[in-house]
Amino acid sequence: MFKPWGEDVVLAISDRHNLRILDYGKPIPPQFEGVDVAIDHGGSAGTREMADAAAGTVRLWQILGTGLDHFDLDYWRSKGIPVANCPGPFSAVALAECAMMLILMLARRYPVAVENLRRGVLYQPVGSELEGLQLGIVGFGASGIELARRARSFGMRPSVIDIREIKESEVREYGLEFVGGPADLDKVVAESDVLSLHLHLNEQTRHIIDGRRLGRMKPTAFLINVARGALADEVALAQALVAGRIGGAGLDTFGQEPPDLNSPLFSLPNVIATPHIAGVTDGTSRKRAQAAAQNVDRIAAGLEPLYRVD
Repeated sequence: MFKPWGEDVVLAISDRHNLRILDYGKPIPPQFEGVDVAIDHGGSAGTREMADAAAGTVRLWQILGTGLDHFDLDYWRSKGIPVANCPGPFSAVALAECAMMLILMLARRYPVAVENLRRGVLYQPVGSELEGLQLGIVGFGASGIELARRARSFGMRPSVIDIREIKESEVREYGLEFVGGPADLDKVVAESDVLSLHLHLNEQTRHIIDGRRLGRMKPTAFLINVARGALADEVALAQALVAGRIGGAGLDTFGQEPPDLNSPLFSLPNVIATPHIAGVTDGTSRKRAQAAAQNVDRIAAGLEPLYRVD
């Protein structure tokens, strides 16, 4: 069982519902008999065999995660199985904190600092202060909002891009210096000292940061990605970093996972890479478990589930 994810689900549900843990060592179809809700860790645990077994029986397939790029939603839809996820607000604080950590580590040139400490070199390297830096946030949903909230505490100046209309009250609350839509992305890319990605991955957003847009970034700018790896063209990103065309990158997600550790991205002193842990916190686990429990309660009460994505 995944820890703490599975344990938190058990704590949130087992005291008032009959909860079973799927045994992958036993035949799958019989285990779905009489099941009303299936809880799928991250959307990657479900197989078509499970969907076939769940069809006509399961009243909700609850994904314990946000993104759907690892989930065959069309197949579940074809089987008539309602699907819900745990949307962005349940992991927003964790993602924003990780993005802020990556920004700080890049600004203080953490890999170089660690190497200097090992070599006994003190007072180097010279870091950068965040106060006054322009922060571009691409995707102003839950995690983008939480990043803007935290970045303002460091004196950063946020500009945001989103497809939705951002309210004037949000502009005031988060101190937004610029608000734009997709047509304004090039402007924000070119003006940002730090560019942070907070988008879902789909055909419209795949490689939204490509070689052309990387070429528009300041040579001192940092790219932060705690959302989905394929939002950026990793080949073009590695080339830009090696050539010194951008200042650095903080990456928690990758186009291929696990990533190819032979990539230049993992040997450069101006890259901070973490193993897809931005949303992996105790708080996110508890919040998602509670969201799943709420939907189990609603199904048991004959109500429509929340957060449907099908």
